[in-house]
Amino acid sequence: MVFTPPTNFVIFKQRRKQVVEILREHHHDQQHIIMLMADFETDRHIFRQESSFYYLTGITEPAVILCIFPDGKEILYTPQFEVQRSTWTPTAIESLNDAAKVGVDEIRFLGEKTTGYSYSPVFTREKYVHLLNDLTNALQTHETTHVATLRDQHHGSNLWHIDLYNHFVTALPELGQRTIDCSSMIYEMRRIKDDYETDLIYKAVQITAMAHKTAATLIEAGSYEYEILAAVECVFTQVAAATPAFPSIIASGKNTTVIHYTDKTRQLNDGDLVVIDIGAEYGMYSADLTRTYPVGKKFSPRQREIYQKVLDAQLYIESLAKPGMFLNNARYPEKSLHHLAVTFLERQGLAQYFCHGLGHYLGLDVHDVGDLQQPLQPGEIFTLEPGVYIPAENIGIRIEDNYIMADDGVVCLSYELPKSPHDIEHMMSVQVQSEASPG
Repeated sequence: MVFTPPTNFVIFKQRRKQVVEILREHHHDQQHIIMLMADFETDRHIFRQESSFYYLTGITEPAVILCIFPDGKEILYTPQFEVQRSTWTPTAIESLNDAAKVGVDEIRFLGEKTTGYSYSPVFTREKYVHLLNDLTNALQTHETTHVATLRDQHHGSNLWHIDLYNHFVTALPELGQRTIDCSSMIYEMRRIKDDYETDLIYKAVQITAMAHKTAATLIEAGSYEYEILAAVECVFTQVAAATPAFPSIIASGKNTTVIHYTDKTRQLNDGDLVVIDIGAEYGMYSADLTRTYPVGKKFSPRQREIYQKVLDAQLYIESLAKPGMFLNNARYPEKSLHHLAVTFLERQGLAQYFCHGLGHYLGLDVHDVGDLQQPLQPGEIFTLEPGVYIPAENIGIRIEDNYIMADDGVVCLSYELPKSPHDIEHMMSVQVQSEASPG
């Protein structure tokens, strides 16, 4: 089940057309250059494209910039290297003649030649001189022309872009008063998943569920958290060449009460719980599933009691979730799924041990873009993940599933992964017996 990227780019062109139409509707007295910036690669990590850039282009090349000019022409600006980049790393752009290959009208160089085969985010005018000249000409041609780009300073993936754009403003001062932040409109588009996106997320969920089932076979006294981690990420790679959507959480004993525990060096002991919070990224889209397992294959009475209450909270919220509700909105607690979960756990005497949000949007980012002040809509995909964490008892329990909102309620995309305490115990027991059986 290896992901094959789309090659016709129709879906991405349609999204860009939608951005153009929204800008015209809201700023009808202006002309627009839409500037979309790719992310930069580093030596420490495998390159992963910035999500909004990918959403609108489908292009996985680093350091490129796509501009849509007022006449509708789409020009992709790419670095100009002194060496042949394809000798060093796979690339989708080998020459200026590859425009049709990546779904744009034309490819131009960003600026003059630079050494090496990779761009850093450090700005020099020479690296961007051709793009700056084209922007200057476009801005001088029409006084009403503005540049629309992502300027969201609260979203970490945009920080390099904001810094680079600030250098553009220094080089072209007129940009300072002629810039529009289009991040909110793009985020609003990304909230609603189409069939293509939903299919990729569902596949990511399936891969993640497979990894959970495999990891459960290794949960026994004497094993180490890192051994379970190895099994999880082996499944991601072996099944679909998938990568982790976020650092995998394998937490045992008291570590289960640390929400984002990532050390993974502890040895499992009898009587421990193990929280496994993992997600595969498939075709750029993420899953995020959490289960809590008993090391001895059986929950203790106290563990089972708390587990069942956490599961009841999730099932209760699942039954309430429908369009018009909110994931987490303090202004409307009676319609906020998070606040309703807190109220439910208060009745169980456990609300003080629930210390994080109930859920988050899911998509190109594991914590995907979306305004919590807006009500849930059909087509949105999100998590529901109540948890209870009692450090004094070494009990941390989280149950997390992935859902898509339909017209009349939610559909659980991860329904195949067992989660009742009985089914968890049965799954672990059957797997152990199966491993021990000859043939």
